[in-house]
Amino acid sequence: MKRLKTFLDDLEENLLCGILALMVIIIFLQVIMRYVFANSLTWSEELARYLFIWLTWLGTGYAFKSNRHLRIEFLVDKLSVRVRYYLEFLILVLWLGFSVFLVYQGWIVTNLNWTRGQLSAAMQIPMALAYAAVPVGCLFMALRLAFRLFSGFLEKRYE
Repeated sequence: MKRLKTFLDDLEENLLCGILALMVIIIFLQVIMRYVFANSLTWSEELARYLFIWLTWLGTGYAFKSNRHLRIEFLVDKLSVRVRYYLEFLILVLWLGFSVFLVYQGWIVTNLNWTRGQLSAAMQIPMALAYAAVPVGCLFMALRLAFRLFSGFLEKRYE
């Protein structure tokens, strides 16, 4: 399981870095084309938008991995350690359930867009490629939540 987690960590980080670098290059190229050559690329803005969608959905799992999601701990800090443990466990289970639900629903919407053949305006690529960011990103999130629940969180039981 540790190998799978390491593989997914590396894959996720490389995808995020690659997408961000590609976005910067595309936007920079668009600025150069527009202001230096007085001619713009018709597809660059749309591609940057879809890449940003992918960056956001993939970034949720990475934010969870590094504990960077927003939390309001005002009330949680006032609870006992035991209650805090069970509350954290409940939150992780609910979050995992919601992530699995989003994977399922995202897959349905992506598949629906694929079968209908909806194309993007400028690039004429299937919109299903943009919609696929939701189930893929939520799958990464669900895997991260499962790793935390089954490997780390359950081993740190309240004593």
